[in-house]
Amino acid sequence: MTDSARWKATVYVGGLAPQVTVTTLQEAFLPFGEIADVSLPRNENPHTAAAEPHRGFAYVEFEDPEDAREAVDNMDQAELFGRVIKVSAAKAPKSTAGAGLGAKTAVWEQEGWLAEHAVSEEDRLAAEQAQNARPEDPMQGLEGLDVAGPKPE
Repeated sequence: MTDSARWKATVYVGGLAPQVTVTTLQEAFLPFGEIADVSLPRNENPHTAAAEPHRGFAYVEFEDPEDAREAVDNMDQAELFGRVIKVSAAKAPKSTAGAGLGAKTAVWEQEGWLAEHAVSEEDRLAAEQAQNARPEDPMQGLEGLDVAGPKPE
C-alpha cells in the first residue's frame, strides 16, 4: 500500500484518557473494519510520564479507506473512559509531503523545483548576448537632452 493510500485509511483519535491502551483502541475500532496498525505515541516528558503514559492521541490505520470513513462517522464525539474523543481523517505529516514549506529537504533539491526553474542552454545564451549587446557608455544616446524646456517645433 502506498503512503498516500495508507494515510487515507488512517484516522486520528484525540482527547484520550491516560488509561487508554493499544488494545483498548483496537477493541473500540474493530467493529468498523479490519485494523492494520494502531500507533499510540508515548509521552517523552519524564515528569508526567507516570500520570500520562501517552500523549493523548493515537492513529488507527484500517485496511480499507472506507472503514476509516465509517469510524470517523460513528466514533467522532463518542465517549471513551469518561472523555469525549475527537476522531477525524489523519493528515500526512509534513515530512511525508516532501515539498513546500516545512519540508525536510532544501527547495532546490526537490525534484519538481529544478524542472520548474531550470534555465535551458538556449535561454542562457540569449541572456549572455543581450548583456553583451548593451552600449559601453551609459551616456550614449543622451545627446541633446542638455537643453531644458519644450522642444521647438
